[in-house]
Amino acid sequence: MEGYCMKCKEKREIKDVKPVTMKNGKPANEGTCPVCGTKIFKIGAAK
Repeated sequence: MEGYCMKCKEKREIKDVKPVTMKNGKPANEGTCPVCGTKIFKIGAAK
């Protein structure tokens, strides 16, 4: 799964992806950038 890293300012493959549910009940995915280690959060269908 790909997400946008705010620190690298590029789309990166998300490492250690885990599905989460936001406060409003919608699904999202959370993980880390493999290059810099920053948290990447992608809203959408959790896989």
